[in-house]
Amino acid sequence: MNVSVTRTSEVHRWAATLTVCLGLFLLAIDLTVLNVAVPDLHTDLQPSMSQIQWIIDGYALVLGGCVLATGSLTDRIGRRRAFTTGLLLCATASLLGALAQEPEQVIAARGAMGAGAALLMPATLSIIHQLFPEPELRRRAIALWTAVIGVGGLTGPVLGGWLVEHFSWRAAFWINLPVAAIAITLALILVPESCAPHTPIDWPSIVLSAAGLLALVWAFIESPTHGWTSTPVLTAFGAAALLLTGFIARQHHARFPMLPIPLLRIPSISMGAAALALMSFACFGALFVVTLYLQGVLGYTPWQAGVRTLPLPAGLVLGAAAALPLGARWGNRLPIVTGLLITTASFAVLATTSATSGYGHLIVFQAVAGAGAGLTVAAATETVMGATPGEQAGLGSAINDATRQVGSALGVAVQGSLLATLYSDRLSDRLTGTDMPAHLARAATENVLAPHTLAPRLPSPTREHLLTAARESFTEGLTHTALLAGLVTLLTAAAAAYWLPTRPAHLHPQPAAPSQPAGLTKL
Repeated sequence: MNVSVTRTSEVHRWAATLTVCLGLFLLAIDLTVLNVAVPDLHTDLQPSMSQIQWIIDGYALVLGGCVLATGSLTDRIGRRRAFTTGLLLCATASLLGALAQEPEQVIAARGAMGAGAALLMPATLSIIHQLFPEPELRRRAIALWTAVIGVGGLTGPVLGGWLVEHFSWRAAFWINLPVAAIAITLALILVPESCAPHTPIDWPSIVLSAAGLLALVWAFIESPTHGWTSTPVLTAFGAAALLLTGFIARQHHARFPMLPIPLLRIPSISMGAAALALMSFACFGALFVVTLYLQGVLGYTPWQAGVRTLPLPAGLVLGAAAALPLGARWGNRLPIVTGLLITTASFAVLATTSATSGYGHLIVFQAVAGAGAGLTVAAATETVMGATPGEQAGLGSAINDATRQVGSALGVAVQGSLLATLYSDRLSDRLTGTDMPAHLARAATENVLAPHTLAPRLPSPTREHLLTAARESFTEGLTHTALLAGLVTLLTAAAAAYWLPTRPAHLHPQPAAPSQPAGLTKL
C-alpha cells in the first residue's frame, strides 16, 4: 500500500531519520576507527607501511568506487532494502576482520565492509530526501546527516583508541555487529520503503570506474616502496588515466549511464560535489597523518591520541550548525567558500609545526579545520541534493557520497605517500654516518612506526639520536602534507566562489518532484 510522507507524523519521520543516522554513524566510524590502532595492529600482524595504508584506505576506496553504481541500484531495489542489506554485509565482513590472522585478510575484510557501506550510504540520504519534501525540514535533516557522518568519522579514533587499550584492535570490528543488528531492526520497524522506476545497470561503467580508482590509489600508496618513476607505478598511473577516461566516455554514449552527464552540467551539483571531494581529501588525509603524529612523535597511547582528535569533530558540529542560517539567508555559496577559506587557514597553522611543537598547536588546527569543514560539507551536501530531481534522489546521494569517499581515499593515499617518501628520505640522510647498524637504519626508514620498535635494541646515545631524527623527519613530512592540503582547499574556494550560484537556495526553483513526491511504497 502507499503511505504518504505528508500524512506521516513528524515525530515518526524524525525517528526514521535517527534510525538511518545510526547506520550512517556506524559507517562513518569505520572510516577512521583503525587509525589509532595501527601500532597495536603492527605489533600483532607485522604489516608493511603500504599494507597499513591499504588497511586504512581499502574501506573508503571500495566505498568510493562502488557507490555510484549502488546509488542507482538503491533507487531500483528500494532504499530501505539497500540500507538493511548494506548493514548486513558490513556486519558479516566485520566478523571476518575480527578473526583475521594476516594483513591481507584485514585488507579484504575492510574492502568488503566498503562494499556494504556503498550500498548503505546512498540509501541514507535518499531516504531523508523522500521523508522531507519540504525544503526547510529537509535542510535540517541534511544538516543532521552531515553532523552525524562528520562526527562519526572524526570520533572514530576516540572509539578505536578506547577499544585498543581495553581489548585489542579486533574489537574495532566486533563492535559493529550489535550496532548493525539494532539499526536493521529499527529500520524494518520505522523506515518506510521507497523506490524509483527501474532502469538497467551499466556494468561496463562500474568496472571502468572501480578499476580506474583502484589503479590510481595503488599507484599513490605503492610509490614510496617501488619509487615514483618505477615501471609498476607509472604503469598504474597510465592504466588509471585510460580507465577513468574510458569511464567518462562511456557516460556520454551509454543508454543508461551510471553517472548522467546532464546532472554534472548543473553547477550546483558539479561544484558542490567537487567541494565535498576536495575537502575530504584535505581533512581525512590530515587526520591519518595527525593520528600517526600523536602516537609516533608525541608518544600518546591509542586512547590518548583518539581523545586528542576531539577538537576536530567539535568544530565540525559548530560549523554544520552555522551553515543552516547562513545558507538559508545568503545561499550556500557563502558557507561553502567561507568554510574552505577557514580550513585553508587551519592548514597554514599545521604547516608551522616543528619537532618541538606540543599538542596545543594541534588543538588550534583541529578546531579551526573542523569548523571550516562543517560549514562546507553541510552546505555542499544540501546544494547537491537540492539540485537533484526527486526521482533521482539515490543517484544524487551517490554523487555526494562517491565524491566524498573518493576524496577521502585519495587524501589518505596521497598525503600518506608524501609523508612516507619525505620521512624515508630525510631519516636516511640523518642516519648516514652514524654508528647505527645498516639493517636497523634501513628498517627505521621503511615505516614511520619502526623507530619506536627498534629503539629498545640500541645503546642510549644511538637510541636518542634515532628518535630525534625520526621526530624531525616525520614533522618535516607533516608540514609538507599540510601545505599540499592547504593549497587544495584554497584553489577549491576560488573555484566555488566563481562557479556556484549566488542566490539563496530557497529562492531557486525546486527541482520537479515525483508524481507522488511523498508517496512511499510500503512493503
